[in-house]
Amino acid sequence: MEFPQQQKPADGKIIYPPGVKEITDKITNDEVVKRLKMVVKTFMDMDQDSEDEKQQYLPLALHLASEFFLRNPNKDVRLLVACCLADIFRIYAPEAPYTSHDKLKDIFLFITRQLKGLEDTKSPQFNRYFYLLENIAWVKSYNICFELEDCNEIFIQLFKTLFSVINNSHNQKVHMHMLDLMSSIIMEGDGVTQELLDSILINLIPAHKNLNKQAFDLSKVLLKRTVQTIETCIANFFNQVLVLGKSSVSDLSEHVFDLIQELFAIDPPLLLSVMPQLEFKLKSNDGEERLAVVRLLAKLFGAKDSELATQNRPLWQCFLGRFNDIHVPVRLECVKFASHCLMNHPDLAKDLTEFLKVRSHDPEEAIRHDVIVTIITAGKKDLCLVNDQLLGFVRERTLDKRWRVRKEAMMGLAQLHKKYCLHHEAGKDAAQKVSWIKDKLLHIYYQNSIDDKLLVEKIFAQYMVPHNLETEEKMKCLYYLYACLDPNAVKALNEMWKCQNMLRSQVRELLDLHKQPTSEANSAAMFGKLMTIAKNLPDPGKAQDFMKKFNQVLGEDEKLRVQLELLISPTCSCKQADVCVREITRKLANPKQPTNPFLEMVKFLLERIAPVHIDSEAISALVKLLNKSIEGTAEDEEEGVMPDAAIRSGLELLKVLSFTHPTSFHSAETYESLLQCLKMEDEKVAEAAIQIFRNTGHKIETELPQIRSTLIPILHQKAKRGTPHQAKQAVHCIHAIFHNKEVQLAQIFEPLSRSLNADVPEQLITPLVSLGHISMLAPDQFASPMKSIVANFIVKDLLMNDRSVGNKNGKLWCPDEEVSPEVLAKVHAIKLLVRWLLGMRNNQSKSANSTLRLLSAMLVSEGDLTEQKKISKSDMSRLRLAAGGAIMKLSQEPCYHDIITPEQFQLSALVINDECYQVRQIFAQKVHVALVKLQLPLEYMSIFSLCAKDPVKERRAHARQCLLKNISVRREYIKQNPMAHEKLLSLLPEYVVPYMIHLLAHDPDFTKPQDFEQLRDIKECLWFMLEVLMTKNENNSHAFLKKMVDNIKQTKDAQAPDDPKTNEKLYIVCDIALFVIVNKSTTYHLESPKDPVLPTKFFTAPDKDFINDKEYLSLEARTVLLTGKPKPASVLGTVNKPLSVTGKRPYNRTAGSETGSNVSGHSEPSSPSGNKGREQGTDASETGASENEENPVILLSVTPAKTEPVKNKEVNSEQSATGNDSAERGKKRAAPADGSENMHQSPEENQPDEVGAPVPPKPRRGRPPKSQTPGSTEKSSEAKTGGRGRKRAAPTPESPGELLEAANIKVPKQQKDTEAKKTPAQRQMDLQR
Repeated sequence: MEFPQQQKPADGKIIYPPGVKEITDKITNDEVVKRLKMVVKTFMDMDQDSEDEKQQYLPLALHLASEFFLRNPNKDVRLLVACCLADIFRIYAPEAPYTSHDKLKDIFLFITRQLKGLEDTKSPQFNRYFYLLENIAWVKSYNICFELEDCNEIFIQLFKTLFSVINNSHNQKVHMHMLDLMSSIIMEGDGVTQELLDSILINLIPAHKNLNKQAFDLSKVLLKRTVQTIETCIANFFNQVLVLGKSSVSDLSEHVFDLIQELFAIDPPLLLSVMPQLEFKLKSNDGEERLAVVRLLAKLFGAKDSELATQNRPLWQCFLGRFNDIHVPVRLECVKFASHCLMNHPDLAKDLTEFLKVRSHDPEEAIRHDVIVTIITAGKKDLCLVNDQLLGFVRERTLDKRWRVRKEAMMGLAQLHKKYCLHHEAGKDAAQKVSWIKDKLLHIYYQNSIDDKLLVEKIFAQYMVPHNLETEEKMKCLYYLYACLDPNAVKALNEMWKCQNMLRSQVRELLDLHKQPTSEANSAAMFGKLMTIAKNLPDPGKAQDFMKKFNQVLGEDEKLRVQLELLISPTCSCKQADVCVREITRKLANPKQPTNPFLEMVKFLLERIAPVHIDSEAISALVKLLNKSIEGTAEDEEEGVMPDAAIRSGLELLKVLSFTHPTSFHSAETYESLLQCLKMEDEKVAEAAIQIFRNTGHKIETELPQIRSTLIPILHQKAKRGTPHQAKQAVHCIHAIFHNKEVQLAQIFEPLSRSLNADVPEQLITPLVSLGHISMLAPDQFASPMKSIVANFIVKDLLMNDRSVGNKNGKLWCPDEEVSPEVLAKVHAIKLLVRWLLGMRNNQSKSANSTLRLLSAMLVSEGDLTEQKKISKSDMSRLRLAAGGAIMKLSQEPCYHDIITPEQFQLSALVINDECYQVRQIFAQKVHVALVKLQLPLEYMSIFSLCAKDPVKERRAHARQCLLKNISVRREYIKQNPMAHEKLLSLLPEYVVPYMIHLLAHDPDFTKPQDFEQLRDIKECLWFMLEVLMTKNENNSHAFLKKMVDNIKQTKDAQAPDDPKTNEKLYIVCDIALFVIVNKSTTYHLESPKDPVLPTKFFTAPDKDFINDKEYLSLEARTVLLTGKPKPASVLGTVNKPLSVTGKRPYNRTAGSETGSNVSGHSEPSSPSGNKGREQGTDASETGASENEENPVILLSVTPAKTEPVKNKEVNSEQSATGNDSAERGKKRAAPADGSENMHQSPEENQPDEVGAPVPPKPRRGRPPKSQTPGSTEKSSEAKTGGRGRKRAAPTPESPGELLEAANIKVPKQQKDTEAKKTPAQRQMDLQR
């Protein structure tokens, strides 16, 4: 081996330590090593004070720096030389013996290269390498390099070497010496160059960090130690890259955000000067750049112990502004950050809340979804992390337009409920905070989407009352849950059980069809059942195909049918149901597939029909819980329920289950407990117990004689002296479960009929209820005896006499408990008349005619049948409602519907425009329920067109929802029932138009055929109905509607065929209807699918010689109807203001005073069957098409300004969807506030309304008011002129033998004097909601 020539010092002979021979290139490597070790020992033992030795060995020191040693190929030689050189620097400090800068550079680069030997800690030479490191670190030898011009090269090489050799086998001393060495260079130098800084920072980049964790840790500690010195250099680097955009200054420029994150985690003061630069970057025009900065800051603000938000408020506020960024990924990143922030920094929740609120209404579905995930994730970790507002945002999203968002919100709330309410993981306070969740989740069952309903059922079975619990625990959970639910949630839960029970019935009927011989009729019936079942499953289109396939499998596999029959059997237990479901799914799962949508659909069906909660064992457990509550040994109060409430709700729960699972109740133990309930003082408890007996007691008489003997006297007592509801249930119970019901009912009927006394109305109500229901259930036995009771007592003695004087406080309505007993008795007397007639179902005795005239007279007289002015206004409202409801109820029976005259129909229709808000509300709901069940004739749907005149927005909204529901029900019925095509005249929704036209032509307000205001009201009513009918142009229905109206113009009004004024009004309404159809449709000119048929009861047959082609609307009238003209502003802006409208027709109109918000968007609906909620809001269909029904954020595309280009990147969070207010058809009104009273206002309250000036008073609907002068002895004919048409509905008696004549009913005289007119007395409009 050839060694480089060694350079001898020029100034003298080299002196070696004693015993060390000369080291030359002539000796072997081993000998060189041996001699160098002795030299090392000598230098190691020397100290700085040995001046003689220093001078003596100076030539040797210079010799050791020669090329021979520095470039020696032997690593042991190089190591020993490096150790000598390190000691030489120590001994000769502070001056090095080497004066040449080049030599110093070579020496330090040589030493740096030797430090690589530190990498292998198991090397025999490691201790020498450690000694080398320790020596140069302790002496700070490298500080000599500061005098060199290119010292940076040495330092960079040193840093890179140290970072590369450090590993997890090094002890703490190695780390410490490395840190000392590097920190002295940084802190004692003139500054840190970018290359040197890069050598440190590169270890923080994720890729390098993962490769060498020890290098990362070393860099981390180094930066912390040198923060004061290096912070300026770091700030300069980031300024170059972030602000000036000079990415070429460093190879690490592309990792700038990763570096900031790591530096912040290491020591926030390192970035003191960098944070303002990030604020600048947050306002960049480049969306991707803003996204990168947002991602970085999200990590910095959200870090566990970060105080950045409090220390740098301007940056925090700037970051929050990015929640409204125009760039979707930026907003999404902000929302994701919020979850970590809420969990790590609860104190910032207040700042985040407002921004999350805006984002919960974001147009982007993904963002709304992530808002929910953010809040729920934090809530599941600790409920204290989320405030009520944040939970409220999740609550709102349960009504989102998008299924994915709704599902996430519902499931999130369900998980919170299970964690904090069911398992009580955070105590009572937490449970109370989210106690509303159970109600809200069940309210969602009101939504139209089948997906929503199925998810609520799943949530109920898994999160609210987990089906996998033991029976006792499961029923305890259900028992107390039911007791804590609000009324709407209870209705929804009841509806859920009802829907599941109906689906079970459908499947049972399908299985019954499989048992019958194959035939065309059987196949058609089977197809109908399959379609009905498919409607109860997600994605009905696919569900139909899968149900057909399932039906085919059922036909082929008898074992499968047996399992399904067992599953839906009334006696199936929950455990059996679980086995059946598993068995059915196992059979259908073959052959196994990765995804099997058919199997998934069948599972949906099985989950809905399987009894996972209720069986005989469950009912028994519920009854035991009820008994404990009665005995006072239950844990009611611990569960947050008062004992009385627990008993009442427990009975209500059992009552509901008695409808859906009656077989599970049949046990002596259960019935014994129910008998105890019958003896309790609580009226509701006893009533519910009777109803349970009625629903479940069909086998009591044959199998439980002891229960029967105890039950009968109790039922008799309740029918005679119980509450009205108890009496009704008792009569029905006797009729339902006993074989000798005729005897039992007679024992009740006879004593009650003999004891009727109108002078004691308080004791009259229960007998009236019992007698009415008895006569309805057993008409053959009791119809005749009832006739004399009706004629002599009900009409003559009760209805035609006012024994007491009502309260004259001016209220139009009062609570039920304030209604006078006499009026309550009269209301029940009217119901008795109806039940009696419904029981007979014939009009052979003409009793129905007399009853209808009586009811009509009551409506004409506004409820004061005797006209003695003794009855209070609130009592008159009750009687009007009862009379209108009675006519409507009778019309459900075909034999009575045929004899109801058009005048009587119109009178009952006007109840929906009653002056009392509650009368309108209750009557509309009664009509709607009967129509939905297809019990009322189609003409009654036309009544809803009058709701266009209602001044209260909620009433119009409700009417529109009723129309939507009824029309969809009828159309669906026609599709599902082929036989329905034969009854189209009574089913097809379009056939409501002739009835509506006739009804509006006879509207008491329609007095001046050419009055623009009246014509506009007619148009509003027509469009209220036609808008819903014309939503879809199915089978050219628009052309059919036009053809129908054209045909009406060729007939005459059957109510007064020879009266030209009556016919003129009919034709004017027809022209308005044609005007609306033509202006709102583009397909009206097409061929009508069929020739319309007109009801002969309302229109004469067309006369071939009569061709009516006249246009009854003037050009000016058409212009007004088309464009509209400014109307006076309504005075209905607030409730406590006077309303200048009289009588029952106070429907003033204003334009544009309501907002276009989604009706009932957050209020809870009143019936699951109502078509309410998210998809069909009254105004929601008219507002802008946002992704979600809430106020969406409008994305503004604004040209960036030069001075502040970034502000235009924000989404305007304040701007929400305004909707198309002009599409409101001029129906906007100011709705009244809740809690208003049906009262006249005191004089001091009669201030001008801020909405606008009052409109002139309109004449009242129907009968005029009585004279207001106390001393008046005669009725002023002038005061009667406001009647206009109601009195026609009360003709004189037909024969002296009829009831009305027997009762001497006073029928108001026809108006004679029509010349003199006097403004009728004002009546305050009731706006209470």
